[in-house]
Amino acid sequence: MDKKEFKALVSLLDDEDTEIVAHVEQKIISLGGEIIPYLEEEWENNFNTDTQRRIEDLIHTLQFDLLRAKLSAWKHAKNRDLLEGMALVASFQYPDIDVSELRKELEQIYYEAWLQFKPEVHPFDQIKILNSVLFGKLKFGANNKNFHSPGNSMINVVLQTKKGNPLTLCVIYMLVAQKLKLPVYGVNLPNLFILTYKTKEIQFYINAFNRGLIFTRDDIDKYISELYLTQKDSYYEPCSDLDIIRRVLKNLAFAFEKIGDHYKSEEIKILITGLGNSE
Repeated sequence: MDKKEFKALVSLLDDEDTEIVAHVEQKIISLGGEIIPYLEEEWENNFNTDTQRRIEDLIHTLQFDLLRAKLSAWKHAKNRDLLEGMALVASFQYPDIDVSELRKELEQIYYEAWLQFKPEVHPFDQIKILNSVLFGKLKFGANNKNFHSPGNSMINVVLQTKKGNPLTLCVIYMLVAQKLKLPVYGVNLPNLFILTYKTKEIQFYINAFNRGLIFTRDDIDKYISELYLTQKDSYYEPCSDLDIIRRVLKNLAFAFEKIGDHYKSEEIKILITGLGNSE
């Protein structure tokens, strides 16, 4: 379909016959995500409020379908890239997000940490150095004032504001730590996401939401008992990148629900369903 034919098709969105409009909308959706730039151009050049709204809805539908497909491809990739997964989540709100720009921002954080890093010191001290850079020099921290903001689950927003929830702060921490060759991984605790430093010789835990506080397995035992829960291996051991992205989406669905945006919350739940059960 050439540009002239597409413009003629879009013009039918103004038709008073609802059946014609519905047919045109389905036809446009069937053209797929590649048509989005042309829809955006038509939106800019159209001055009919109702038609603009229909175009906006079509763009959102196409972007959502595209996101579902990309998340499915990411899930089935042989080597999942956690940053790409985080960028896909953020693209729900920021469809033009550029993962290469995110990499540059993380590279700068890594560089700041690398300047201070001492690979020969004890793991506790390595973590304390990383803590001093992330939470001291760079001022990353907990977004306690607006804890339920959807932006806390968007890595681009957290990198910009340097405020986030436990999970997104942990992801940034982990990506930087792993680039420093540290064996740091995510751990799925109930009501809290943490990190673990784990080798054959040593294992301890890190709370990125509390400025990188170091704690032990006994502290997790106490936390679990206070919640009246049964101990599970998953409360102590590293989780997969897929588990992380699934939990980010769950946090995001809850955040939209808390602010009263039930439609977006339901859309996020569709994305969660598409990722299946935990590994």
